[in-house]
Amino acid sequence: MVSANSAASSSTQDLIISVDIGTTSTRAIAFNKLAEVVSTVQVEYDQIYPHPGWHEQKMTDLIGTVWSCLDGVAEKLEGMNYKLDQVKGVGITNQRETACVWSKTKGEGICNAIAWPDTRNTDTIRKLAEQSEKGLDALKKTTGLPLSTYFSGPKLRWMLDNVPEVKDAHDSGDLFFGTVDSWVLWNMTGGLDGGVHLTDCTNASRTMFMDLETLDWSQDCLDFFKVDKACLPKIVSNAEVFGKVSQGKFKGFPIAGLIGDQQAALVGNKCIETGSAKNTYGTGAFMLFNTGHEIVPSTHGLLTTVGYRSSPQSKPVYALEGSIAVAGSSVKWLRDSMGLIGDSSEVGRLAAEVEDAGGLFFVPAFSGLFAPYWDDQASGCIIGITGYTTKHHLARATLEATCFTTKAILDAMAKDSKTTLSVLRVDGGMTNSDICMQLQSDILGISVERPQMRESTALGSAICAGVALGLWGWSMEDPASLSRVNTAEATIFKPLNDQEDREIRYEGWNRAVDRSRGWKNPTFVRAKSAFQKDEVVITRGN
Repeated sequence: MVSANSAASSSTQDLIISVDIGTTSTRAIAFNKLAEVVSTVQVEYDQIYPHPGWHEQKMTDLIGTVWSCLDGVAEKLEGMNYKLDQVKGVGITNQRETACVWSKTKGEGICNAIAWPDTRNTDTIRKLAEQSEKGLDALKKTTGLPLSTYFSGPKLRWMLDNVPEVKDAHDSGDLFFGTVDSWVLWNMTGGLDGGVHLTDCTNASRTMFMDLETLDWSQDCLDFFKVDKACLPKIVSNAEVFGKVSQGKFKGFPIAGLIGDQQAALVGNKCIETGSAKNTYGTGAFMLFNTGHEIVPSTHGLLTTVGYRSSPQSKPVYALEGSIAVAGSSVKWLRDSMGLIGDSSEVGRLAAEVEDAGGLFFVPAFSGLFAPYWDDQASGCIIGITGYTTKHHLARATLEATCFTTKAILDAMAKDSKTTLSVLRVDGGMTNSDICMQLQSDILGISVERPQMRESTALGSAICAGVALGLWGWSMEDPASLSRVNTAEATIFKPLNDQEDREIRYEGWNRAVDRSRGWKNPTFVRAKSAFQKDEVVITRGN
């Protein structure tokens, strides 16, 4: 972060603010034209787990933390001798598949938001798959997505089937549905007093309602889910002026960037050339591979998605994506649920104190397995335990789990794209661990590039806003225009092992995955034991 003294000497520079609504917290970050972080504020919010496999968030928290972060970063900037009119606009990025529903007339959430890892709608997916001869691939040609608990459209279908208030609002025309970007933008632009109901094409591509070719809602998909188009937001590009902030210290400032968090990280890592790729290691991990203007269908378990659209007039850029449900959250599980570490940073130190995982493999399938396996009946397992096993081995196996799944995704991308990647750009919390990134390079057999400034998700939405507002000559269609953005020296991790070692370790991982698959018994999961609590609230992400 820039110190108050250095900020005073550069306080004539223009700034862009990114609002990043993540899985467990919201942040507001002020960037300058070099993508240096000038100021940042972060506020965590509660995670609600009513039953096993359920994961909810309060809609009031999602927008409330946005206002707190914006006011907080404004106060910090003023304390650093900046004037608020140096901020030229705001970009928004968000957790993508989380489903929000609210009343058009009351402006209030009808029920808690269902967070993206939630798996309550397993039966919904089964019933939907039975409607088509193609089963889970019923809508894949149109949407690029298999039927899965992951996406927000099936979450809405579950709410319509199981929450009477949602069904009543839908049937009476009083329902607004959207992902987190829509809820936040509607509130930020006035809510009941003129708020705009919009979503961008990247978030819309994660609903299972949007046609990848037309970038509009597909009536066939809506008929499949029995959803009224009237409740959906209008789909827009990632870089245009969507409205103005309606309150607070930034009242009247333009909101000009809107993009889902993983696509934002694609832009923030400057993967705007066809064939480039990034992996973001957050609560989950998400690898995106830029396929240019071509829609590349996946036959190896990946998702075809919109990468970004740089203006209303621009052609969309598409991507292949591999989504890992559990990455950084497995480290938090070691800390919060198992009590094996006191701080997340300890996992890297423990992992580094042993030469290997001692034959231990940890498959953290807490929400089933996402790409490239797509098994919602998979369950977490730790296999290979002996009397030799220590918490050091488990710490190393925890880091390796994300790295192995990344390997599986990269292999699938090579098959789908017929392209072999030589460098993987990375960002996110787990990349702070040198041992984790070295393990990743060893397991992949390629170089891993870690930038010094790793707020790539927030930077992506800031770039979108800057492009829309014509700042600094930035363009998402011209890599040279971003040549001065985030150019601080990167750390490169290169493989230290040989091909034979990689193959032996990866074979062990695949054997462990096979043992985790198909484990859950739906009848057992639905059963409620007499002593089960109705709801668990994890306060402030802890």
